[in-house]
Amino acid sequence: MAATPGGPALTGALASLLEPIAALAVARGLPFASVEDLLKAAFVDAARGAQPPEAGQRIVSRVATATGLTRREVTRLLVAEGRLPPPRPSPATQVFTRWRADPGLKNRRGRPINLPRQGPAPSFEALARSVTQDVHPRSLLDELCRLGLVSVEGDIVQLLRDSVVAAGDSDRAYGFLGGNVGDHLRAAVANVLAETPPHVEQAVFADELSAESMATFRDIAKAQWQTLLAATVPALQSLVDADAAAARVRNRRVLIGLYTWNEVMADVEAAPVRRRAGGPAKTTAGAGKRTPKKER
Repeated sequence: MAATPGGPALTGALASLLEPIAALAVARGLPFASVEDLLKAAFVDAARGAQPPEAGQRIVSRVATATGLTRREVTRLLVAEGRLPPPRPSPATQVFTRWRADPGLKNRRGRPINLPRQGPAPSFEALARSVTQDVHPRSLLDELCRLGLVSVEGDIVQLLRDSVVAAGDSDRAYGFLGGNVGDHLRAAVANVLAETPPHVEQAVFADELSAESMATFRDIAKAQWQTLLAATVPALQSLVDADAAAARVRNRRVLIGLYTWNEVMADVEAAPVRRRAGGPAKTTAGAGKRTPKKER
C-alpha cells in the first residue's frame, strides 16, 4: 500500500477542517457537487501558484500531475480562473424552484398553491417525480422541511419562503465568515509549511468546565477583545500614518482576531462536583506549528 503524503496526521487535520465546511453546506442545502467544483478550482489555483515561472506551456501537465485531475479538467479550470463555478442545485431545491415557477401550480393571484402530499398532479408527489426519479418524494419532502422551505399539515404541503436563501443569511455575514476564517486558516497553513512560523497564532486549551463557567468566560473573552481593540486600532493608525509620511511602499494588510469555541467533551464522562483523582484539569497554551494538538 502506498504511503499517504503527510501521513494520518495530515488527513486527520484536513478532516477536522472539512467538517464545519460540510456542516455549513448541508445546513444551507448546498450539494456536494457544488463544493467539489470549488475544491477542484482551489486545487488548480494552488498547484499553479506552486509552479515555477518557467513552467510555460507545460503548466497544464504540471498542474494535472500535482492535483491528480485530468489535463482536460485542468485546462477547463485554468480558462475559468477567477470565476466561481455556477452553483449546482440539489434535487430538493430544484423541486422548490419548479413549484415557485410553474404557472400550473399558482392561483389566480400568481401565488404558489398548497399541494396534497400524494396523488396525481397537482400534488407534491407528482411534482417531485417530474424533477427526479432517483430520489423518493418522501425524502425530498423531508429535506425541504429540514431546510425550512416547506411545512406539512396533515396531508397538505405548503411553501414557507419565496427564496431558497434564508432570511437571516446575508452577503455581509458570509463575507466575514470567508474573510476571517480564511485568513486564520491561511496563517495556520503558512506556519505549518514554513521552517519558522511567520504569523502569530496562539490558543489556550482547557477542559472539565461547566456550562455556568462557560457563561462567565464569554464575558471575560468579550472584555479581552475590547482591550485588544483599544490597543491595536490606535497603534495601527499610527503605523499607517508613519508609512505614509515616510513614503514607504504600502502593500501589506493585517488581520487581528479573537475567537472562542466550546463544546461538550467527546468520549469523556463529565467530571463530578468534587474533583476526581488525577489532579486539576489542564489549561494549555499553544502556538501554530509548534503545537500539534488540535486548536479549539
